[in-house]
Amino acid sequence: MLKKRDDFEDILEERRSSSDLRYALRCYSPTLYKGLEPCRASMLKTIVLQSDHLQHVIKQVSSESGESSECVTEEASLILDEMAHRLQLSTIRFFVYTLSKAFKRLFRSVCVNEEGIQRLQQAVQEHPVVLLPSHRSYMDFLMMSYILYMYDLPLPVIAAGMDFLSMKFIGEMLRMSGAFFIRRSFGGDKLYWAVFSEYVKTMLRNGYAPIEFFLEGTRSRTCKSLTPKTGLLNIVMEPFFKGEVFDVNLVPVSISYERILEESLYARELLGVPKPKESTSGLLKARRILSEDYGSMHVYFGHPVSVRSLAEGKVNRCKHNLLPRHIPQKPSAENLEFLTDAAFRLVRTQEENMVLKPWVLIATLLLQNPDGLDLSSLAEQTDWLRHLALALGAFLDWPDHESCAQVISCGLTLHRNLLSVSDELVQLNVADSSQVETTPEEAVFQRAVVVLSCASYRNEILHVFVRPALLAVAMQNANSHRKDDVYNCFNFLRDVFSNEFILCPGDSVQDFEEACYLLAKHGALQVSEHEIVMSASGHRTLTFLCTVLEPFVRGYQVVCRYLCENVLENLLEKDFVPALRNFALKLILAGCLKCYEVLSSDLQKNALAALLRLKSVRKVKVGDQVTLKVNKIAVNSLEDMLGGKIPTQKPILARL
Repeated sequence: MLKKRDDFEDILEERRSSSDLRYALRCYSPTLYKGLEPCRASMLKTIVLQSDHLQHVIKQVSSESGESSECVTEEASLILDEMAHRLQLSTIRFFVYTLSKAFKRLFRSVCVNEEGIQRLQQAVQEHPVVLLPSHRSYMDFLMMSYILYMYDLPLPVIAAGMDFLSMKFIGEMLRMSGAFFIRRSFGGDKLYWAVFSEYVKTMLRNGYAPIEFFLEGTRSRTCKSLTPKTGLLNIVMEPFFKGEVFDVNLVPVSISYERILEESLYARELLGVPKPKESTSGLLKARRILSEDYGSMHVYFGHPVSVRSLAEGKVNRCKHNLLPRHIPQKPSAENLEFLTDAAFRLVRTQEENMVLKPWVLIATLLLQNPDGLDLSSLAEQTDWLRHLALALGAFLDWPDHESCAQVISCGLTLHRNLLSVSDELVQLNVADSSQVETTPEEAVFQRAVVVLSCASYRNEILHVFVRPALLAVAMQNANSHRKDDVYNCFNFLRDVFSNEFILCPGDSVQDFEEACYLLAKHGALQVSEHEIVMSASGHRTLTFLCTVLEPFVRGYQVVCRYLCENVLENLLEKDFVPALRNFALKLILAGCLKCYEVLSSDLQKNALAALLRLKSVRKVKVGDQVTLKVNKIAVNSLEDMLGGKIPTQKPILARL
């Protein structure tokens, strides 16, 4: 199946039969952009501090604050010392040796597409390169550097959060492996922003090393792609906009895990358990994961995307000639629109190149059948779903010479922590067997951890189903065969759920036509110029697709009901998630709601963002607090338009 796109090579195969120490100490001599020599950290610091752009900002800050230019320059120097990477080959070799040992214990295989590596080898010699990996695990950036070392490619300079600096020794070792550290937010700190942006642009303009950062900004706890952030993307594109480089190549990288290391941790974070602080002691305690089996891993290096080609006809670069290059300019509306569009399309490319394992199909079916499925029924439904997913464009890694029963058995064995098999019945774990006595609330929490962990795997394939699923729900809710009516409903649903899924702004018509085409090609729909009708064989497909979106529809319904019936006065924004989680917990304990995914803080925040965007809720700042003002008529109307998916009557909800 995978050969339809690229051939993959298991990079751990050789490591299992040769010396890791010899491999770590081998000759490493990557070819840099235009044959340049690596730049020393001290030289890089000097170039940044003496740049026209930073000197201009230093004078501005000095004038505004009343401090001398020397003091502001010293402050900029300290920021650089805190931020900058200091690449040392000895530290790289230590990590390569250590990671070789760890990866062989953790993964059965780590597969990399060879053609993608060849494309990258060519790209780094011709233009500055920016690597844009997906972000599902802490393992991502370690694996990226490991792979580039293996193929004798220049190691990237990686944007990392300041959290890692709190880890004794490890933080500095990451710095010496190419990480540069930036604060999570620096708002109106003009000097910090200038140092940061000039540091990145200096690396890019001079081609000293590829830049690597995560478009999503942070790890996805749900395994759905997050709405992309455009701040760093604007910085790496700016040298092209200003004519300082001929082109910049953006390389989307898709990293897929058969089993995620942080699986249970993510589920607990979504349920309100605070994220553990990064620490060296915590890392040492995590050594127990080395005894677990995490299956296979795929890393797909996509085609380099030329910023020059991407911007052609969309960005007028002449505007940047009106001011000297070193004077900072805010992105124009035209540039912002281009950046947003480019970011969404890059993340969608990441999604399309994700290699999906059979387990994501099994997880999807188990979530839709909470009472469980017998093995024969699970095999039949998994095989049916496999063909549907392939018809809709899934990049599926299905073993060629194994029966469906064998494939399912392997998936169930690898994820046995999430399910139980008894008398041929497969179902998600009801409760943690180690807990003899639990309160009802604890039982719900334990069940929710399992459901959200399983949902994270289902989420990996949602990008394949989401557009057809929106069409299926639109057909169900529109109660009409007229194409215009179905499209209007589709467009409404797409707008409501645009925080949940990667849906490119302005692509509503294209998404609708794509969904119609795929389902008509599959034989589930008959589409004419003015009508959309379900075919005789389409009921099973459309029912499945509606069920895929059901947790999100129900979740948003619960949010609307809470805001309409439980918010009497102003609600503090910081209290929204805990109060809503408590409301949903009461519904589950009362038997009024069976959808545990409603407890996820990710869904709750996305629902609030949708309501704010639709102006059904607005934020009002009162003193130091931000309160939510609810338009109950608009929120209630939204609940009705979503179709009333909650399996209970409103009076019961009101009493709760």
